[in-house]
Amino acid sequence: MKKEILQAVNDGVKAIEFLKTPASLKFMQDAVKLLAECFKKKGKLLIAGNGGSMCDALHFAEELTAQFRGPRPALPAIALSEQGFLTAVGNDMGFENIFSRGVEALGQKGDVFIILTTSGNSKNLVKGVEMAKQKGLKTIAFLGKNGGVLKGQCDLEWVVPGFGYSDRIQEAHMTAIHIIIERLEEELFSPKKKISAMIAKKIRAKSSV
Repeated sequence: MKKEILQAVNDGVKAIEFLKTPASLKFMQDAVKLLAECFKKKGKLLIAGNGGSMCDALHFAEELTAQFRGPRPALPAIALSEQGFLTAVGNDMGFENIFSRGVEALGQKGDVFIILTTSGNSKNLVKGVEMAKQKGLKTIAFLGKNGGVLKGQCDLEWVVPGFGYSDRIQEAHMTAIHIIIERLEEELFSPKKKISAMIAKKIRAKSSV
């Protein structure tokens, strides 16, 4: 058993090590910029996933609406997870429509729709992305394996390859989410960032006179 546990630990480390790759670092950097811009313009996040990825979507939203590392203003984020809504749509319109209906109901131009999927093949997420595009939302995909049919369909995407099961992929996704939130808080609420923004605003005002 010890050998198997050590192998599992090594696989977990391998998943987290993937965050060091240039593509992973760029994705996190770009995601921070896109989300910061969304919040600065009074937009919100809609987040979706199935099973364990829905739990990660709830975690993502909770860290933003509550707080992460310390006190700061709440940030608007909604995980599409309300039981009454999901069961009503699933029962009456089909499970493949649960997320597209949620985006249709709550999404506005300027918002961001985030999907979490280890396969990239979930029909309800495919339809959710399609609806988000129709409504003018930006889209971000956390993917796994080969990216599935959702590969290349979103404004930003990150694929965690090399694992046959969802657990390691979800561990990498959650670590990236935590890092993105950490940097997002710095981007939006750091005193240095606020001072720099104020100076830039004054310079623009003077140059337009």
